[in-house]
Amino acid sequence: MFGVVRPCKHVLCGSLFKDWMAHLCGLCLTLRDQHGQAARLVTNYDGLLVSVLVEAQRPELSPRRKAGPCALRGMKAAEVVETRAQGARLAAAVSLLLAAGKTRDHVADGDGPYGRRLVAAAAGRMADRWDAAGAGTGAAVGFDPSVLREAVARQPELEARSAAGAGLGLVELTEPTETAVAAVFAHTAVLAGREGNAETLAEAGRFFGRLAHLIDAVEDVQDDLESGAFNPLLATGTGPDEARRHCDDALHGLRLALADLELEQPRLVRALLEREVGRSVERVFAAYPPPPGGPGQPPQQGAYGPQQPYPPQQPHGGAYPPPPQPGQPAHGGHHGGGGDWSGGGGGGGGWGFGGGGHGGGHGGRPQRPGLPIPCFTGSLVCLTCGVYQPKWSKYHGKSCGKRCWCTRHCDGCDGCDGCCDCCCCPCDG
Repeated sequence: MFGVVRPCKHVLCGSLFKDWMAHLCGLCLTLRDQHGQAARLVTNYDGLLVSVLVEAQRPELSPRRKAGPCALRGMKAAEVVETRAQGARLAAAVSLLLAAGKTRDHVADGDGPYGRRLVAAAAGRMADRWDAAGAGTGAAVGFDPSVLREAVARQPELEARSAAGAGLGLVELTEPTETAVAAVFAHTAVLAGREGNAETLAEAGRFFGRLAHLIDAVEDVQDDLESGAFNPLLATGTGPDEARRHCDDALHGLRLALADLELEQPRLVRALLEREVGRSVERVFAAYPPPPGGPGQPPQQGAYGPQQPYPPQQPHGGAYPPPPQPGQPAHGGHHGGGGDWSGGGGGGGGWGFGGGGHGGGHGGRPQRPGLPIPCFTGSLVCLTCGVYQPKWSKYHGKSCGKRCWCTRHCDGCDGCDGCCDCCCCPCDG
């Protein structure tokens, strides 16, 4: 499972974490019950935000049911959102449609294993099934799937134009993601019977879509530097400090939009879309500390540790920087943008369907070792709820506790089950 908003029990109060898990498991089981076991592959953390938003606008909780033991819950039963809940069905439809579009892009670009004929054929048929299933489920809750389809189709066209030297800006490259998320967020107001929230939710969706796309690009930048795959940050020469500024601006806009919403149950929405999105921004930029305060000043101690000057840029011809040579550091965009992209990397987003692998013939990512059929490997991960991890996974060989990126805890904190920096923690800050 993947996505921008990835909270854990260390940063959410017990009741909120229970509600979040109810939506996550509800999305997974909705996909399984309505579209088969293979559809659970598209479960992602960001998709369940749709279900959370629908419930938050209603005075009553979404219908719940008892679910059996699951490895993700430590083989415990739990109360989960029912598959007939409109929020869960819309989340399932969106997850299927976006996964179908991303899979087709990988097949078209021949990324890694998708360059093999049999794998590409199997993935293409799977994408067709997911697209049809998502369209049917979306239509059942009144959502027009053409919005997402057009956005997914428009993304590689914009990336190809950018790679050809059209001079597109960073915000222009994130527009399809913003449009798609805005449409989905706005439709949650229709399902909840709160049409007055639709315009504000669309605005929140645009900012969240921009954040998801940019975070995905930052996480992929090292892989894309090495492989030559398209990355909006590299294509526009956007350095880490400028990319952080774009993310901070979008995060500020998202918080302002959320403040204008009329929500019956706002706690989980605010915990996820305000606090956890902010955490995701900090996490992804932790490897790229901001530059020192001014020329000639020594590095300062900041929120992300000691701030070191960025190495100088290495301008050259061509659309992308060449992969770093052995023993040499990677360098950044082709015309500055503030700092460079040495260090960091890894991961993948849910809504940000741009990034590596598009742009018409710029190469895919290096093929990962492990099982030859990625769908089979992904199926094992999904069906075991992440207990099995292939050798190329960063979680391979790690216990469930060590997979959590949050390591901040406090002693004797009242009211929040020992977590730190959660939404109700009295020792916050």
